[in-house]
Amino acid sequence: MRRFHQGLIGSLLSLAALTAQAELKHTCPDNSPYLERPAAKAMIAELVKQGLDEQRIRTVLGSAECQPKILESIARPAEKTHTWATYQKIFLQESRVQKGVEFARVHADTLTRAEQTYGVPREIILAIIGVETRYGQHMGTYRVVDALATLGFDYPPRGAFFSKQLKALFELEQQAHIDAETITGSYAGAMGFGQFIPTSYQAYAVDFDNDGITDLVNNPVDAIGSVANYFSEHKWTPGLPVAARAQLNGSGYAPLAKKGEKPSFTLAKARAAGVSPLSCNAAITSEYCFDLPDSTRVALLDLQGTEGAEFWLATDNFYTITRYNHSRLYAMAVLQLSRQLATALESSQ
Repeated sequence: MRRFHQGLIGSLLSLAALTAQAELKHTCPDNSPYLERPAAKAMIAELVKQGLDEQRIRTVLGSAECQPKILESIARPAEKTHTWATYQKIFLQESRVQKGVEFARVHADTLTRAEQTYGVPREIILAIIGVETRYGQHMGTYRVVDALATLGFDYPPRGAFFSKQLKALFELEQQAHIDAETITGSYAGAMGFGQFIPTSYQAYAVDFDNDGITDLVNNPVDAIGSVANYFSEHKWTPGLPVAARAQLNGSGYAPLAKKGEKPSFTLAKARAAGVSPLSCNAAITSEYCFDLPDSTRVALLDLQGTEGAEFWLATDNFYTITRYNHSRLYAMAVLQLSRQLATALESSQ
């Protein structure tokens, strides 16, 4: 027993040391300008080889400053610190719905064209922009170059990813007429109405009004088209319901709930385990219902809602929403806001 306690104490001390070391890595260093970092010098050389202006890159990167608040924010994102009960209160508000209705009225023709072009319902597009920036009201106050330099050079767990985003930001100066020195966004370097990170901007942004400039920051038309294109490219299936509330019979559901939000088993297997979706033809009705073939792939979600445990059967379209933000809480907020928007838009006609 003594040996056990010694081992436990040693493990705890080691864990404390690792934690302290990790915290040390995730703080802004003193007097370490980014232009003097070897990784920054390598990035500059790579960008210059691509034909970008070296002096411009040095000017922008030389102005970047490490932001402690960014390191604090990425260490505790809302998706990891909230349950569904608390998370939904952030995004499912009547004021956000009303803003969405106003935005939809102004951009009705654009939303119709996006639906027809990409097969993505307007309420889903609206919900994304509503959750991300409250329809352009809150696009972020951090300079993007500060955010990406901080996370690329001073946050080792995701350094490679954010260094790639920083490199893409400089490329976007030429590709999308973005001022890399002044543009602001989220603590993770996302920009515009739909909060695209630089590589997503490069890959999925579209010039939806055909004016020769792909602008997701100042042009809601391009933003609407780009969100729809993002969903289309991530295999959104037109007409497929997103999720239904699930009914449980017995405890056979437990292994299925551990498989994550990517659909990996059929409705037939779910039913065999005692899990069935609410039917849209049932006596007890819900707007979150579906009647799909038993061959449909689904995932089982177990969420802690305001009234306790909630169980949902989610389709590939739910998983597509998580490609925008890799969180089931985020996807559920988008789904439910989209339903609220669809109802509000229908009643306002």
